[in-house]
Amino acid sequence: MKPFTFIGKLYLIPTTLGEVDPNDVLPHTVGRAVDFIDDFIVENEKTARKFIKSIAPQKVQATLRLSLLNKHTEVAEYAAMIQPCLEGKNVGLMSEAGCPGVADPGAAIVKIAHQKGIQVVPLVGPSSILLAMMGSGMNGQQFAFNGYLPIDKAEKKAALKSLEKLSSDKNQSQIFIETPYRNNKLLEDILQSLHPETHLCIAADITLPTEFIKTFPVFVWKKTKVDLHNRPAIFIIHKT
Repeated sequence: MKPFTFIGKLYLIPTTLGEVDPNDVLPHTVGRAVDFIDDFIVENEKTARKFIKSIAPQKVQATLRLSLLNKHTEVAEYAAMIQPCLEGKNVGLMSEAGCPGVADPGAAIVKIAHQKGIQVVPLVGPSSILLAMMGSGMNGQQFAFNGYLPIDKAEKKAALKSLEKLSSDKNQSQIFIETPYRNNKLLEDILQSLHPETHLCIAADITLPTEFIKTFPVFVWKKTKVDLHNRPAIFIIHKT
């Protein structure tokens, strides 16, 4: 009879969306999970250690084994990151902000976990995409996340027009994001490209003290001043 082999689980550890007390936005289950896990897959070691210390202050940092998953990581390194699970250890996957696997490179690790028969355990935490959708007043039955729009101005305006038409044709709210330092430029392009009656929601600094969530038609936004520079933001449009 073959001996029983314990396979560890892959825990998807949500983080805060900015400088805020994790106890204000994360359930206690997240802290408990962090407390019993020593192997983590993270985007940035410094911020990951800071988050772990904030949510599990009693945890000894010297016990942590961190693997880096970011734009510099080679695909060939992925399997080694999840290997501890096959050796009976639990592994925690953390995003730099929000929920792992959602608009986040961690999705590739989750895919490998499924292929290897490793149980994936997603924990509850803040998703800026869903929180923005909840607060927008737009169609929560039909919506799509489109990630980043093209950087080229002409291509960006064409993409905005296409999303606006898709929204109207399918009654589907369209969600997208931008690198924070380009937010103001994106807003300018939105206001220049879309129909005056198209509704636009801007949700910035979600869950932070400076949280800003407003939905107005484009023609109202043209008369409204808002500075989004370097503020994490979600944009949602809907044309009826």
